[in-house]
Amino acid sequence: MTPRGTPASASVLTVGVDVGGTSVRAGVVDGDGQVLDTARAPTPRTDAALEEAIASAVDELRTRHRVGAVGLALAGFVDAPRGLVRYAPHLSWRDAPVAERISARLDLPVVVEHDANAAALAERRYGAAAGSSVCVLIALGTGIGGALLLDGALFRGAHGVAPELGHLRVVPQGRSCPCGKRGCWERYCSGTALSATALEMISAGSTSSVLARESAQDPGRVTGQRVAAAAREGDPLARRAVQDMGRWLGEGLALVADVFDPDLVIVGGGVSASAPLFLDEAREHYARVVTGSGNRPLARIRTAQLGAASAVVGAATLARESVAA
Repeated sequence: MTPRGTPASASVLTVGVDVGGTSVRAGVVDGDGQVLDTARAPTPRTDAALEEAIASAVDELRTRHRVGAVGLALAGFVDAPRGLVRYAPHLSWRDAPVAERISARLDLPVVVEHDANAAALAERRYGAAAGSSVCVLIALGTGIGGALLLDGALFRGAHGVAPELGHLRVVPQGRSCPCGKRGCWERYCSGTALSATALEMISAGSTSSVLARESAQDPGRVTGQRVAAAAREGDPLARRAVQDMGRWLGEGLALVADVFDPDLVIVGGGVSASAPLFLDEAREHYARVVTGSGNRPLARIRTAQLGAASAVVGAATLARESVAA
């Protein structure tokens, strides 16, 4: 029974789904932003398979919970009011009516939101962004997602795609990016970038590392997660790769600060679980290279209080609000 005075929508359980470049992570979320149960699957490479993976994850959770709506969070250009995914560099959708398709498959209301926007809203409601006037969220995962909150409201730009921070070009003619450009920030600061940096160091002759031995057997084993784990274990090459990512994070944050002048930066996404390895390096580099260094207030830089669950919680919260609307 819903307690007297509590909106009925607050008692509705909803599912948030974080559709990443490597995995689909779904969670049942209650009205207090608590994740009650989870399901996970690899991210397929075709529209039909991806939509089936999402529906299957939700169906798995529905065997254990009664849910009223679903929210999808993903990296890409999202027309949130119409549930369209116009472009997603790490996913197969192009101008796809994703909300409509998955709603028909599940027979539930479905909303779609940019993953960083969803995470920022969750942190504003339940986490680290409470009370911030100008907050930038940087979601580090397969790539980089960005969100901007102005007095708690999302800034989407004129066409709903701002701020696409991960594709700021930081190295002209640098590493190629799935978006079609070269030298994007996320190619140097993300889980994918961490793997690429370690492999480049190995190719340059850094052989005194367990990662070098693993790469000789199978370069695919040197994932971002594996590099972070090796860094925690003290591997010298892995630690250098993580420090390099920290410097690139600081470099990009200095650009972001020059444009938005935030009072708070939240670092979230799956890679933020390894923040103790690189966040101090990022803070120090940001403070050195930001315009007016030493003569201006600096943004506080914090990790997401909700951790890697931020996008799931935010998407589920938006789904709950859609039921109430």
